[in-house]
Amino acid sequence: MEEHTRQKSWFSRNWPWVVPLGGCLTLIIIFFVFLGSVIFGVSKAFTNSAPYQDGLTKAQQDEYVVQMLGEPIETNGLMSGSLKFENDEGSVDISIPIKGPDGEARIYIVGTKQNDTWTYSELYVILKENNETVDLLWGEGQNKN
Repeated sequence: MEEHTRQKSWFSRNWPWVVPLGGCLTLIIIFFVFLGSVIFGVSKAFTNSAPYQDGLTKAQQDEYVVQMLGEPIETNGLMSGSLKFENDEGSVDISIPIKGPDGEARIYIVGTKQNDTWTYSELYVILKENNETVDLLWGEGQNKN
């Protein structure tokens, strides 16, 4: 009579390395999903802030910036800098990359928030092509440099 030895399943033979590797991969995936959601949440909070929206709107409405970059002007990556606010007070010092069909630039915004109102001490665009500065506060009672 022939005896058949039953062969172990793939998992039975390989579980000593599959289980730890699977656990580590699961933890790595969870970490990156968490990190992505944090970055997305922070980015969304910045892009919905009044200084960000004000700066982008002013750049899109400035005739010279539109002439140099073309239309439509839209964001071109993640902003950098700091945005702090709590209740009725805060401060902003950010840089927003923008682009149009004809070029790229960065919007720079520096200001404070008091009594729930943002006041900007600096709001300008630096055009990437020629490094020219365009003051977006000009015409609002601010002195042009």
